[in-house]
Amino acid sequence: MEFLFLLGNTVILRPYVFVFLAVSLYAARQLLGWKRTCRLFGITWATAFISEFSSTRIGVPFGDYFYTGSTEGQELYISNIPFMDSLSFSFLLFASYCVALVFILPRAKIADKRGWSFDASLRTSWPVMGLTVVLFTFSDVIIDPVALQGGRWFLGEIYGYPHAAIYFGIPLANFTGWASVGFVSFVLYRWFERGPYRAESVPREVINRELLLGIGLYYGVLVFNLGVTFWIGETFMGMVGCFIFIPLTAALLVTLGREEHSLGVPEG
Repeated sequence: MEFLFLLGNTVILRPYVFVFLAVSLYAARQLLGWKRTCRLFGITWATAFISEFSSTRIGVPFGDYFYTGSTEGQELYISNIPFMDSLSFSFLLFASYCVALVFILPRAKIADKRGWSFDASLRTSWPVMGLTVVLFTFSDVIIDPVALQGGRWFLGEIYGYPHAAIYFGIPLANFTGWASVGFVSFVLYRWFERGPYRAESVPREVINRELLLGIGLYYGVLVFNLGVTFWIGETFMGMVGCFIFIPLTAALLVTLGREEHSLGVPEG
């Protein structure tokens, strides 16, 4: 009963996290099917939890940091780690994966279906994995600085670093940790996809709306965090985040525009 109470209270206390989670699960189900979705999200959550558990004790891979425990008894913790924190890695990796797929997958136009070919050899290729990890790590450039200021908004002061650091209080080791979590999670997922479950079919071979929903999730998380950043008065921090993502956003818009134009050209 206590577990159910804390889980329910976690949802009430962090509704935005579970909105993002719900959207990601829906999009992932449409793109990957339930089995692949459970594998990707489960692997990512477990990798993130183990990494956080390790880092809060020996500083690897995120560097030295600590959870304050300020919300213990109000939301679900596993050991000293807030449940919602490790869970967030799962939908962020999926959203990053969707953005990476748009850049890598080939165009497709089969009968009346237009979009991207969910090619079996490409969807877990090294270029997709590498770009996913980069995008996943980049998202934390926006998220962590404002999360560290959680005491000034409704997140709460849930964690901190023992030493001052260069990037708005965030040590560079933290970003190395994010890259490590993304890389390990995707390597494990890739092993399942190219090994025991290689023959499993995906819901559809031509995808469009599924990827766009994932991209919307990626930018939804960024916009939410940037919005909070400006709301608490951290204008410079917010502007830095915006400028970091301008090149990516421009490249993404060009890619989407090119795909739309190419797929709209009549055949023959």
